[in-house]
Amino acid sequence: MAEPHDLTALEQAAAIARGELTSIDLVEHCLDRVAALGDTVGAFVTVTPDLARQAARAADATPVEERGPLHGVPTAIKDLTLTAGVRTTFGSAAFVDFVPPVDADVVRFIKAAGLVSLGKTTTSELGCSLYSEGRVAPPARNPWQLAYTAGGSSGGAAAAVAAGLVPIAQGSDGGGSLRIPASLCGLIGYKPSRGLVSGGPLGSGAFGLPTSGPLGRTVADVAALLDVMAVPVPGEPYLPPPAPPGGYLAVARRAEPGRLRIGRFTTPMLADEPVHPDCVAAVDQAAALLAAAGHEVVEVPPPLGPQAWPLFEIIWYVLALAPVPPHREAELLPLTRLLRARGATVSAGALAATLGELQAQVRLGAARTAGCDLLLCPTLAAPQAPVGWFTADGDPAADFDRQRRFSPYCAIFNVTGDPSVSLPVGATTDGLPVGVLLTGRYGDDARLIATAAQLEHASDGWDRHPAIWRAVDSANVNGDGAGRSPS
Repeated sequence: MAEPHDLTALEQAAAIARGELTSIDLVEHCLDRVAALGDTVGAFVTVTPDLARQAARAADATPVEERGPLHGVPTAIKDLTLTAGVRTTFGSAAFVDFVPPVDADVVRFIKAAGLVSLGKTTTSELGCSLYSEGRVAPPARNPWQLAYTAGGSSGGAAAAVAAGLVPIAQGSDGGGSLRIPASLCGLIGYKPSRGLVSGGPLGSGAFGLPTSGPLGRTVADVAALLDVMAVPVPGEPYLPPPAPPGGYLAVARRAEPGRLRIGRFTTPMLADEPVHPDCVAAVDQAAALLAAAGHEVVEVPPPLGPQAWPLFEIIWYVLALAPVPPHREAELLPLTRLLRARGATVSAGALAATLGELQAQVRLGAARTAGCDLLLCPTLAAPQAPVGWFTADGDPAADFDRQRRFSPYCAIFNVTGDPSVSLPVGATTDGLPVGVLLTGRYGDDARLIATAAQLEHASDGWDRHPAIWRAVDSANVNGDGAGRSPS
């Protein structure tokens, strides 16, 4: 018989609606799993069991007619996201005791939808890197192979979902931070169109690159959480695209995008880097499935190339200049200090010129692919990376360059603002996940989600579990690579 964590988020909510489970049942079950496996996979910085139980009891007391599709389901909030009354460290020892007085808009919406947060998931320091290995929590490890990273900056969220600690989680993505962990951990990580999800009340700057988004095991779960997050808020700087009739969950359930022209490429965009054959094979597999579904798949040049990197890195340096108490600067990691030092040398004029030139390149890239409804490419240039691999040299500059070469695709679509999703289509020869990136036109999230759902059906589903999924206590889990084979 299925265990509660075997159920998808929507199945859990349906079981609650039928009276087969209660929210408090699910929360207790998931808290037990967090206690057994949370530190092993480095999923959580802060666990909030008392708040979760309180919220679950309130969810169970809510009248049935007031419940939405994810009511009562356990989830988790990324440690970069403001959460009132809950320690939020931004992945940094410099903020180890910080407790925000307000919720981010997405947290308000998640609470209002009746989801129950178990706590704050591990992230990279200030969201600056694509791995989650800091000083405030154990490193986020890939549940499929514990020697490998779960990625970042939403690494803890991916570890939590892939290990069956929660069925779905909130994350954020400023340069691939949802899609990279999703690719590594065999999940679906969705970066919405710019403006679709509010960044407020304090996080609406950053040149429009970052956005919150959902991470889950099925397209329908991800679409349902996107419906929860995508609430228009007055005063947001970017006009949100209109929601489809019935919401994104209805679109995912129909899985009918119509016949599309899909541009395929594998050439890296931010680095002149060889691409691992397993990553190319995953794109080939996705292209074949899409063509079999009736779409026209054509080879196209990538919208941007390595010439965009010097511009993007300037923006990234400036984004690292988040306010930090001066007396705690020394507690930042070497990479964060390097990025901030470089950002401090960028003048206002240089920043304005960089933004202008980057937008000019975005226009040229859009013209190159204007005839395509969607773009298909690898999510990463390599399938996996070991924990500690990026920092192995002890040189933060080498670390930063290694990250660029490992992930030369995702960040471009933060620059363009287009919706983009990593889908777990492929696998390595030893069974580890390999993602592909599917990207839509700006504002056309509905078509992207419909195509992702269609591809999921054509792949016979992606809700596959690592061996650690069946571990019932920490004694059954070891760090020597448990989780290579699917259950």
